[in-house]
Amino acid sequence: MKHGNGLPDWIRKSSSAVLLLLAGTIYAQSEDASPPAESQSAAMAATVHQLQEQVRELRAAVAEVRSEAAQYRAETGELRRELQATRNQLQSTVASAQPGSTPVATKESETDSAKQAESLTQRVSSLEESSQLLSGKVDDQYQTKVESASKYRVRLSGIVLLNLFSNHGTTDNFDFPNYVPEPTPFNSRGATGASLRQSQLGLEVFGPRLMGAKTTGTVQFDLSGGFPNTLNGSSFGLFRLRIANLRMDWDHTSIVAGQDNAFFSPLSPTSFASLAVPTFGYAGNLWGWIPQVRIEHRFDLSNGQNILLQGGILNNVTGDPPISSFDRVPQAGERSSQPAYAFRVAWSRNIFGQPLRFGTGAYYSRQEWWLNRHLDGWAGMADWEIPLARRVSLAGEFYRGVAVGGLGGGIGRSVLFSGNPYDPATRVRPLDSIGGWSQLKFKATAKLEFNGAFGMDSPFAEDVRAFYASQSYLDPTLVQNRSSLVNFIYRPRSNLLFSSEFRHLRTFEIDRDSHSAEQVNLMMGILF
Repeated sequence: MKHGNGLPDWIRKSSSAVLLLLAGTIYAQSEDASPPAESQSAAMAATVHQLQEQVRELRAAVAEVRSEAAQYRAETGELRRELQATRNQLQSTVASAQPGSTPVATKESETDSAKQAESLTQRVSSLEESSQLLSGKVDDQYQTKVESASKYRVRLSGIVLLNLFSNHGTTDNFDFPNYVPEPTPFNSRGATGASLRQSQLGLEVFGPRLMGAKTTGTVQFDLSGGFPNTLNGSSFGLFRLRIANLRMDWDHTSIVAGQDNAFFSPLSPTSFASLAVPTFGYAGNLWGWIPQVRIEHRFDLSNGQNILLQGGILNNVTGDPPISSFDRVPQAGERSSQPAYAFRVAWSRNIFGQPLRFGTGAYYSRQEWWLNRHLDGWAGMADWEIPLARRVSLAGEFYRGVAVGGLGGGIGRSVLFSGNPYDPATRVRPLDSIGGWSQLKFKATAKLEFNGAFGMDSPFAEDVRAFYASQSYLDPTLVQNRSSLVNFIYRPRSNLLFSSEFRHLRTFEIDRDSHSAEQVNLMMGILF
């Protein structure tokens, strides 16, 4: 039935139902949409808060650096005025010297004034460079930083190092030689080359505070991991992991976990000719980048003295090369089913503005050289840093050990075999060795230093002669390895260096002649 010009009843009823349905749908959608909006708002608020925290930290860092820069500028100005006054005093002393005056007193006064002026000049130069570095740091705060996936700061560092070298004689390694093998007709008696594979790249991560400790992480690589099998592959060094660790530092205690230096043998001679293997690495300098967990604690004593205690467990390395390049097979130390153990204690204080330090440590390693042949490796060591004068210092290390080829002792060998190592009838003998090194350093100026060093590793001849035809993973006949060097290092700027070094190596074989080699190395590097 129709009502004039109005719509039929069924249309009106249908329209009302549709409108009610649409209204319900819209209301439901608005109800469902509100939680995401609220969550987005919360996420945005958290992001804004995080950004505010980062800005606050950045402002604090900039303020601190600016304060240090202002302090350095003030000290520089004061030292300049003091230097000018000293120069004026020196000139007046020379001008007022009378012919009848005592010449000895006049010369002593002139000498003292000249020394004072020279000292002030060096201090002014050092402060000016520090001021420039701090100003650069202030500018860096406004530049783009190394970006990380987290909010924590990351710092990039490293060195681009060019080595130009010329060798005379046969060496085990062309660019950074360690010992001199027996020459063969196919060996070159001399060679010249260049390399950048000792360049390094590192990252340092500054993490949050945890249980009151400052957390940091470090990873460091170089390009000395071998060569690709390609044309001119010797110029394309492969990436190699050196250090990767995590530190937790409290005021007097630290925990370090990861791959790090052999903390019980902390020193090495100063040289940029051998970074891929620490200098004298197989001539008396125990070393290694070893996975480890260690604890350190420092005791502060009176008169600026302190004592450092270090102890930890380490991956049980023994020096034998891996059987496979892809599948990891346990080494002799790892087959013992226990880690290596080490500790060190050191005492130090400052004299002549340099640390006077003496340390001693110990290392123990249980080893299993296949077929249930067990033995104990161990080493005792000492290290020292002694300032002899304001510009002269003496440093070095000494060790005595058994089966420490994994640390470079025994010229890289832990044991000798009477025959085939996989033969059950073969006997194994741990190699007893003694060695050490010492270095004399002279700092002519704040930018120029000279170094001279000597190192020696000497396995016991009794062990080398133990078997008629000994076998080992390195030359079993080596009985002593010596190395000496002289170099200078010049740093016109803190991040730029030039160096030159002469190194002499001499290696002895049991019941045979010794073999010698020399290397001249020129180095240029920039640190970043």
